[in-house]
Amino acid sequence: MTEKTYKTPLGTIHYWIHIMDADMPTLAFLPGLTADHRLFDKQMEYFENRYNVFVWDAPAHAASWPFQFDFDLMDKAKWLNGIFEQEKITRPVIIGQSMGGYVGQAYAELFPSNLKGFVSIDSAPLQRRYVTGIEIWLLKRMEPVYFCYPWKWLLKSGTNGVAVSAYGRKLMHDMMMVYDGDKKRYSQIAGNGFKILADAMEMDLPYEIKCPALLICGEKDRAGSCIRYNKAWHRNTDIPLEWIKNAGHNANTDKPETVNRLIESLVKKVQ
Repeated sequence: MTEKTYKTPLGTIHYWIHIMDADMPTLAFLPGLTADHRLFDKQMEYFENRYNVFVWDAPAHAASWPFQFDFDLMDKAKWLNGIFEQEKITRPVIIGQSMGGYVGQAYAELFPSNLKGFVSIDSAPLQRRYVTGIEIWLLKRMEPVYFCYPWKWLLKSGTNGVAVSAYGRKLMHDMMMVYDGDKKRYSQIAGNGFKILADAMEMDLPYEIKCPALLICGEKDRAGSCIRYNKAWHRNTDIPLEWIKNAGHNANTDKPETVNRLIESLVKKVQ
């Protein structure tokens, strides 16, 4: 994997990429909120010599700092497309975990003909009809909530709340420690992420997935209402839904072998 950068008016995005064959699909891995590129280490190990692979530190996350918090979800999708153009990636398959899945849906809205495949890992639909007014209201006001809690509590709940495996929890702990001593930045990242999510939902756009797609969700996912959302998403769209046993919100770290196999089965449909 080679680390590269992409400059935006608000800051520089760092990403890692390995291209084997420009004509092959490129698996673009997008981590969730407050996580970084290491979230997909087990996927990089498996796919690096099988397909083109890409993963980023999302704007303001980890290495993609400093960064101004003056962007929305559509900006992230546009910057992602800018990176694809910079790297001459023409057959992207987006694999988004949690917030990464929302970025993928924004990308599908803006660049529907570009997206060749989509995998949601413990994410949820971006359409407005799936959420209540109070959920939207709360999403817009999370930054001060995060800032009020002691860092030790955030670290413990953030680690234990997203994974059930020892590996998954240690990895999340390591990623959160990037912000150790800077709770303000961590709170800004989380708060801004939830706000731009709510804003994107309020835009009430179709966010239709027109390419081969797959929904993956851990059976022990306790992050918000992810399980309920995925059931409704599958029911309303007929996108296949795979439940991962003994996996939490970061299912790809709790059960990497199972998730890798499912991702590969989807990718084979776009070749």
